[in-house]
Amino acid sequence: MTAGTTPKNGMAIVWFRHDLRLDDNPALHAAAAGAVLPVYILDEGMGAASRWWLHHSLSALGRDLAKRGATLVLRRGDPASVIPALAAEIGATAVHAARSYDPGNRAADRAVDEALKGRDVAFHRHLSISLFPPEQILNKTGGPYGVYTPFSKACFERGVPETHLPAPPKLTAAGAVESDALEDWKLLPTKPDWAAGMRAAWRPGEAGAHGLLKTFLAGPVNRYDEARNLPGIDGTSKLSPHVHFGEISPRVVWHAARAAGSGKGVEVFLKELLWREFSINLLWQHPNLRRAPIRAEFAKFPWDKNAAGLRAWQRGMTGVPIVDAGMRELWQTGWMHNRVRMICASFLVKHLLIPWTEGEAWFWDTLCEADEAANGASWQWVAGCGADAAPYFRIFNPVLQGNKFDSDGAYVRKYVPELARLPDAHIHAPWEADAETLTTARVTLGQTYPHPIIALAKGRERALAAYEQIK
Repeated sequence: MTAGTTPKNGMAIVWFRHDLRLDDNPALHAAAAGAVLPVYILDEGMGAASRWWLHHSLSALGRDLAKRGATLVLRRGDPASVIPALAAEIGATAVHAARSYDPGNRAADRAVDEALKGRDVAFHRHLSISLFPPEQILNKTGGPYGVYTPFSKACFERGVPETHLPAPPKLTAAGAVESDALEDWKLLPTKPDWAAGMRAAWRPGEAGAHGLLKTFLAGPVNRYDEARNLPGIDGTSKLSPHVHFGEISPRVVWHAARAAGSGKGVEVFLKELLWREFSINLLWQHPNLRRAPIRAEFAKFPWDKNAAGLRAWQRGMTGVPIVDAGMRELWQTGWMHNRVRMICASFLVKHLLIPWTEGEAWFWDTLCEADEAANGASWQWVAGCGADAAPYFRIFNPVLQGNKFDSDGAYVRKYVPELARLPDAHIHAPWEADAETLTTARVTLGQTYPHPIIALAKGRERALAAYEQIK
């Protein structure tokens, strides 16, 4: 399983996965000298929001390939059966794919490679979805990093190669091959149609990704270090779903940001890209990252299996405005502002003591960009059970966080409109408002908006006590 090219005029399969693009796509570039069969095999384990995005991303990729003369073939099934069968059907001499780091695809790669060896078909995997091969970013003792800061320094020192592979202007098709119809995969919701907010918020596909990057680099990146913490404004790139699906190369994003300037905003943005790399590094070390704590002592943590609390959190009905705003943004748009993600996650695992795996599972189903590495690593960071984790005593106070980062209440008012008439002084803690203020704002706690499902001080004390048990 090595990088390579297809002999000129040879037949090659390009197995698309998390690299749904033509620009700076090493697998496609390596195969484009000969005849190409682009293939996508459905990942059956995706959450609902990811499936919605995938439908539109595959549609866009199919159109882009068709313009260049190739047809995207869609298949379901075991890659170890599908890929060799397609190779035999068209007489392929090589299969090209992006390296993938999640355990499912790593196992599939081994099985595909073994199956192709018996057919004398080369299997080439290319660095495409990450900036660095995870096994190459090592500490001074030759081991993998478990702490983000020295990891990021090592990445900066190594440097990202400036190689750029332009989209091929024309492709030679490898012949007519039967394909599933995208509509038959039923990736889109039917009834109820819960995707209206996502349709309004996103433009999946390579063109949408490059458009967002251009907009971000034209302005917000220069103040990203501060603006990224303010959920009420457009201060982030919102590129995460596009990067997750590989509609834009992380290498292209990195160098475009580098070229945009050298200020604090750009530096912080690049560090965010490296947090993604660090998460991939952790998944490489810990294949069960989404389900098992890295720190073994957390297996005995006294979690509270609070079904009612979990449901209130999922629905954005906890009675804590900044938390509810974040959970409703997630449900409506398939995305949540990063600062608010930390607040919502901390509230679930620390104030409510609900297992972090429950939150991870909910994000997996509702995030457009549900990513095995980033989702698992970030939830473990908040819970304090992962590598480079937040200290157990770091418990976000959602009221203080709201007052600091959403001081005018714009974010809460957008997603929790029943509180929109409250003055700024009470928008993040309506239970502290006097009766006259609540009446004027047409808020009746317990009716138009819930009381907090837990007193914040009580939740903090309970969390600290629970952490002490495994300290």
